Amino acid sequence: KSLLLCALMLSAVLGFALLLVYTIFTCGLEPCNTKECLTLVARLLETRNTTIDPCEDFYGYVCGNWKTNHSLRLTVESSNVFDVMLEENELILKRLLEVPRVKVGGSAKEKAIQFYHSCMNTQRIEAEGAQPLKELINEIGGWNFTGPGKQTDFNQTLQILMGKYNTFPFFRAYVGPSPSDPSTNIIQIDHPKFEIPPESDYDEKANYPEVVRVYFSYLMKLGTLLGGPQNVTTTSISFALSFISNLQKMVTPLQKRRERGMLFYHTTIGELQEKAPAIDWLPCLQAAFHPVLLNISQPIAVHDMDYLEGMSQLIEKWQKGRVLQIYMILCLVGNLSPALDSRFQDARRELFEKLHGKTGESMMVLSTHRWKRCLTDTSIFFEPVLGQMIVQEIFPQETNPDCVSLWMFSEVRDALHSRLDQVEWMDEQTRQEVKDKVSELQVEIGYPNSILQTAEMDQEFQDLEIHDNTFLLNVVACLKAMKENFSLRLLHPHLQDNWEVSPWSVDSYYSLRHHAVVFPAGMFRSPFFHTEFPSAVNFGALGVIMAHELLHVFYDYVVPESCPRCNREALVQGIDCLVDQYEGYSLQGLRVNGTFTLLENAADIGGVAIAYQAYKNWLKKHKWERNLPRSGLSNHQLFYISFAHGMCGHQSRERLRAFLHRDLHSPLPLRVRGPLSNSQDFARHFHCSSSASMNPASKCHIW
Repeated sequence: KSLLLCALMLSAVLGFALLLVYTIFTCGLEPCNTKECLTLVARLLETRNTTIDPCEDFYGYVCGNWKTNHSLRLTVESSNVFDVMLEENELILKRLLEVPRVKVGGSAKEKAIQFYHSCMNTQRIEAEGAQPLKELINEIGGWNFTGPGKQTDFNQTLQILMGKYNTFPFFRAYVGPSPSDPSTNIIQIDHPKFEIPPESDYDEKANYPEVVRVYFSYLMKLGTLLGGPQNVTTTSISFALSFISNLQKMVTPLQKRRERGMLFYHTTIGELQEKAPAIDWLPCLQAAFHPVLLNISQPIAVHDMDYLEGMSQLIEKWQKGRVLQIYMILCLVGNLSPALDSRFQDARRELFEKLHGKTGESMMVLSTHRWKRCLTDTSIFFEPVLGQMIVQEIFPQETNPDCVSLWMFSEVRDALHSRLDQVEWMDEQTRQEVKDKVSELQVEIGYPNSILQTAEMDQEFQDLEIHDNTFLLNVVACLKAMKENFSLRLLHPHLQDNWEVSPWSVDSYYSLRHHAVVFPAGMFRSPFFHTEFPSAVNFGALGVIMAHELLHVFYDYVVPESCPRCNREALVQGIDCLVDQYEGYSLQGLRVNGTFTLLENAADIGGVAIAYQAYKNWLKKHKWERNLPRSGLSNHQLFYISFAHGMCGHQSRERLRAFLHRDLHSPLPLRVRGPLSNSQDFARHFHCSSSASMNPASKCHIW
């Protein structure tokens, strides 16, 4: 009995000890079995290719099956997780806009819904054809296709186009921040946006005649669709195209303007009248910026004064005939034709494809998804309204993004502060300057504060009249209202929205002008973030993005000449290491320019390291964490899996080649391979040997 009692007591002690050990090592590791977590697990597992060794190709391991599981998007030359997230956000907006039609449009939201419905009413748009636009053209003097037409005053027509239709044939006028004082706004004038690329954009001059022929064919098609006889249309369009070509030649190349310090030429309306007298500047600009009252002393910032002087001389030369009238009408047609029937949209799409190639989803959307086109048009005029709608959908009261910024962003920022203490090439004074910049940084998460101010929004749109069945006239009304709202920024600079992206966007950024980082609401969704997710997921996906944008604050310091007190030798050594590393990678037989992508590569590598440190700091404070069921991953592994999954996507070789020439980022596979190859923590948690491809002996970093 004594032996049995002792055995029982010993078993109890051992059991308690085992329970204690288990509790210590699994404290807080409760599985997350919510719908959101189970959906995330499914997304991670379906894209993962477990036949690939994570220590040899971590991107292939995490994203190897992404392309297969997104086969419906394979008609697109380039697609990734960000594209999928954006489309999901747009589908939310589509659902919110496709409510039953509202009979009386009183609120801004009701007007946005009505506008969307009028755009979706393709049956009526097709039935009306070109007639609505013909009526507008006749009101301002017509095309002169069928006869001499009535005599029109050039400047009077220009005032109507600028004031009523937001169309700028000869120059572009808009409100923007003053270069000398970014807190104030000023009228700025630049050359217009030409639909046909200038000859200087083409290296092979022999190809340019074909470009001209394609554009001429497009203009002819517009003239024919609007009722012009073939013989008259050909002559009129030929003269107009000749004028456009001459007008383009007046543009001073950007590099030349920079060298001469002429990017911001400060002048007044009175001086403009002297230097470019063909334009009646005061009445034209008064029409463009109504209801703001202007005078001849109004300050103006001109981006190419030589162009305005040459433009004026050209107008005087061509003013006797009807060419200027035809050119101005062509600009109006180009501006409004997307609001007409499918014949006009097909013509525009064909032009775009012939000039720029079938460059992916934007053209596919126009041809197959009317709702996407209508959503884009609605967002142009009603962005704050749509922003409010999606913010209320994504962020219920209990998941206000301010709460996110309090714990997650602060952890990332604290980890950055600690990381700065380890940067070897910085001297103490520079290190303190950098920390001060971080402390002064403005953080914008979710949406601008004005988004939820419904009463103010309704006030802004109160004079706008929207009708269910007249899409073109709705567009015209919205163009006028949008122009007037922008004009008011001259009087009230605070009205200027300091966000460069919409709230449903998935693009974060650092604004140098406002010294602010912006993370729109559209990013706070699976697979980047959810309050139910393990923190490893949130830090690995969204936390890395936050850290990446924070490092953009210090771009200037990575240039040795901009940091005179820094250890130049150590900084150059880190830069050379990164440049050589990325130029050693090959993707579909193509290579990256390591110097061109240096700053983004440095932010990628530093972003992963800082976000991981932030996650470890969070674990120390909270002592608990959820895990994902059936994933077979530790939470530290889950951090890196979540980071890499956010980079999943595919690119055709043609699209990759174009990407490498224009984008400062490395291609997505290298945005995973580069940072993780430089992470000793990654190698440890995935048990990578010293000979593994993802664990090179020499590791590079700047931050």
